[in-house]
Amino acid sequence: MPLTRSLSMSSLSGMLPAWEEDELPVEDLLLFEVAWEVTNKVGGIYTVIQTKAKITVDEWGENYYMMGPYLEHNFKTQVEGCEPPTPAIRKAMDALINNGCQVHFGRWLIEGSPYVILFDIGSAAWNLDRWKGDLWEHCNIGLPYHDREANDSLILGSLIAWFFKELTDQLGDKPNVIAHFHEWQAGPGLILSRSRKIPMATVFTTHATLLGRYLCAGNADFYNNLDKFNIDKEAGDRQIYHRYCLERAAVHCAHVFTTVSQITAVEANHMLHRKPDVVTPNGLNVKKFSAMHEFQNLHSTSKTRIQEFVRGHFYGHLDFNLEKTLFFFIAGRYEFSNKGADIFLESLSRLNYLLRVHRNDVTVVVFFIMPAKTNNFNVESLKGQAVRKQLWDTAHTVKEKFGKKLYDALLKGQIPDMNSILERDDFTIMKRAIYATQCNVTKNRHSLPPVTTHNMLEDSTDPILANVRRIGLFNSRNDRVKIIFHPEFLSSTSPLLPMDYEDFVRGCNLGVFPSYYEPWGYTPGECTVMGIPSVTTNLSGFGCFMEEHVSEPAAYGIYIVDRRFRSADESCNQLTQFMFSFCQQSRRQRIIQRNRTERLSELLDWRYLGRFYIHTRHLALSRAFPDKFKLDPNAPPKTEGFHYPRPYSVPPSPSASIHSTPHHSDVEDDDDEPYDEDEEAERDRLNIKAPFVLDSVPEGKKKQPGESGN
Repeated sequence: MPLTRSLSMSSLSGMLPAWEEDELPVEDLLLFEVAWEVTNKVGGIYTVIQTKAKITVDEWGENYYMMGPYLEHNFKTQVEGCEPPTPAIRKAMDALINNGCQVHFGRWLIEGSPYVILFDIGSAAWNLDRWKGDLWEHCNIGLPYHDREANDSLILGSLIAWFFKELTDQLGDKPNVIAHFHEWQAGPGLILSRSRKIPMATVFTTHATLLGRYLCAGNADFYNNLDKFNIDKEAGDRQIYHRYCLERAAVHCAHVFTTVSQITAVEANHMLHRKPDVVTPNGLNVKKFSAMHEFQNLHSTSKTRIQEFVRGHFYGHLDFNLEKTLFFFIAGRYEFSNKGADIFLESLSRLNYLLRVHRNDVTVVVFFIMPAKTNNFNVESLKGQAVRKQLWDTAHTVKEKFGKKLYDALLKGQIPDMNSILERDDFTIMKRAIYATQCNVTKNRHSLPPVTTHNMLEDSTDPILANVRRIGLFNSRNDRVKIIFHPEFLSSTSPLLPMDYEDFVRGCNLGVFPSYYEPWGYTPGECTVMGIPSVTTNLSGFGCFMEEHVSEPAAYGIYIVDRRFRSADESCNQLTQFMFSFCQQSRRQRIIQRNRTERLSELLDWRYLGRFYIHTRHLALSRAFPDKFKLDPNAPPKTEGFHYPRPYSVPPSPSASIHSTPHHSDVEDDDDEPYDEDEEAERDRLNIKAPFVLDSVPEGKKKQPGESGN
């Protein structure tokens, strides 16, 4: 079987050390990854498996396969059908097809082009009652008829277990099979495979516990009561006991159990009663620029586009200087408390007070990008953009005529008469545009600029709008903090804010994600990769990961709010101080900080984080086939993290590098510390601390996961 192997740890600009691995004999192994999200974009796990595909294909070549449900539309638009490269897989598929169950094979058209095996759930639904009986007989888990998602997961799991039985019968002792299952929907396949004693190594990953999601969605004091919950009762009260049983059974059946962060490892230990064997952080495919100024230029370009939108949205009320305006944002699923929108809004109220008291002329425009129920665009928002475009077109027309006349005069060696270079018609056009705009302002802008860009279907009960009313941030002239709620995901085809999410993030100054429940947190990770500073918490997997890996995260533009060991009011004050300190930075300081933030992107690259999955597979093989695969239990794990030092040019005391009094964001200080990006990066490479173990939750560890070591 042809293999390509290009996994290289030394490719990360020399920052991170090479991966010294005991290579698995991948030519004698088959790796299968099972998830409901394969070719099916329904959640964050889709991002994990899609972005990880390339480095896995680089390592495993044609011995790597993904498995999931068949959805006709997704297959036609995302998958190129082809024949399996391995005869044993073809025969296993045929065994199911000959019994009336449809199985589809092809290459998923994403980076890496991995093979996918997709099972048609509808074609096998006639077996549901029989498979429910098998599940009850083997595991004593019953599924109610009305829970379609659980029933579908059982059908998929039964098909996958059937496939693995046929495959291993075909393969015999070689090659060995590794199957990696993600989340409870894939759990039945693992449970049935193990109960039937199918010879393969199994891994189960929970990205967030099922009950944890439900408890936090109900605003429970989750982390302070982890050891007090009656798990069975809580699951039963929410009518998800059968799902919880599937998840817990999968966790205990797997040879290796993993989760995505230290904070979720603590949660899983209490909710599922098994300590994770390995923590496998989520990564991204990081594409580095050849020159540092390239991503800074992208920031400037995207920021200009956001400024144009703001000009239209605040037409008639644009009494603040856009060159002294900072753009903050929060984005993600509309989970008001879980995502931290509640303390974010309260902190914005306090930030507004501080900026006004200190007479700071910095203005902060805050975007909430969270999808909610709407019926159309807000008329005032559309009208604002139309007026802006009309004035822009008028100015552009006059500029073209003005420029041509100026050019002709200079060619003749003359200084043009500025009184005659504009004709009467030009003044007429400009006056008409101004009068039309003023007429619109007079008729429609007696009120303040809208807080939301769309007409909300549940305006009176919407949590964001209700809290905006409570704190009184209505975009008035006196407010230094302005709010724009965009209740749709961003799109470059939008008539209102025509930007993709990536371009929008690049144009902002700060992403704020003060989440209460966030097993990992891709949004601050995406900010980091794009060189945009962000706020996270020690209750998010990303925040815990950065605290473990970086000596002073704030120096690199990663502000970590303590939401675990402080009260809500104290966390709110801390978040307010972070944002106020950010507003005090000069333009030069923000540029330096973006350089440092972008440097951390190497930590989030799958080429580095892929080592955790390599170790996981090796561990699973050593437990499933101890005679063939050895792993010394006393040897230090190969999954080691490396500690980024405090940036070389940052003084030890944080107060020495932050101005003590507010000042304009465009002021450049002559006495700022000297800064050379290349020199600082090189010195930081030399100062990287010795490795520490990150792969498991140590026994008797005194420091709580997420607790700051700073």
